Amino acid sequence: MLRPVSLNRPSFSSQCRRNYTSITSSSVKPVELDYSEHIPPDGNRTNGALVLVHGLLGFKRNWSSLSKAFSRDLNRPVYADMRNHGTSPHAEPMDYPHMAADVLHFIKKLGLTDVSLLGHSMGGKAVMTLALDDQLPSDLLKNLIVVDISPTKGRVSKTTISYIDALRQIEDLKLSDSNARKEADKVLLEVEKDPSTRAFLLSTLLVPSRGSNEFARFRVPLDILSNAIPDIGTFPYDPGETTYKGRTLLVKGGKGRFVNDRNLPGFEGFFPNSRVEVLDTGHWVHAEKPNEFKDVVVDFIRSSEDSTNA
Repeated sequence: MLRPVSLNRPSFSSQCRRNYTSITSSSVKPVELDYSEHIPPDGNRTNGALVLVHGLLGFKRNWSSLSKAFSRDLNRPVYADMRNHGTSPHAEPMDYPHMAADVLHFIKKLGLTDVSLLGHSMGGKAVMTLALDDQLPSDLLKNLIVVDISPTKGRVSKTTISYIDALRQIEDLKLSDSNARKEADKVLLEVEKDPSTRAFLLSTLLVPSRGSNEFARFRVPLDILSNAIPDIGTFPYDPGETTYKGRTLLVKGGKGRFVNDRNLPGFEGFFPNSRVEVLDTGHWVHAEKPNEFKDVVVDFIRSSEDSTNA
């Protein structure tokens, strides 16, 4: 069952915020995201759309099966991708205002309405940044879904940094033969023993065809991501600066470290109309328990339809 978060706390106003550049400012330049789409049989491409924003080193293809299932069960369009990942443009800066601006630009360009916005990990911080912006049209978002991340400021974990360093090492090896993926996996084995995590990290490896003069490389721009590590660890807002009062769901991995008793109150302060669901997983909630995760998200979105029709 979804657990409602207590609303008995002071409400905060954006009037007390520090000077912060809105994601709608002309100084924040969005990129044109490439994206996957899953359209329901009735041809609806805009109304009630679910937009998925994946995490660091992710790829829209990682969400393909879930995207199809969401579209089928909810009978609504589903879209996904992110800057500096997959086939979207490589661009700096890689900070949350720009990532949020990309998503907002995408929503407006496609004319999406009554949007449900879902973000995992780094993508979760991006969608929270979007929702908290005081220039956001009040009727744009219907539901906000954050997956296993909190709106905290800190350092990116040493484990994540070791992943990026290992991917750079793989590119430096200039692998080109049929064993490239196997050799790359050996490098990753030095920093990650779990085979499913290594498979995830290798999901964006591009291996050249036989006879090509090119070398194996990753779809993600590793130099940009390395430079962005400080920005990825932070968050644009401090507690008490602003709130998003729309419907919000936080899905936490029960074995994960990113959402805990220390930072959960901060999440609740930013998102007073929120609920929390805990699944028996680590950080990659959607990959470890895809069916359970799907059901939680579908039930939450459907409950917004029920409240509208009541």
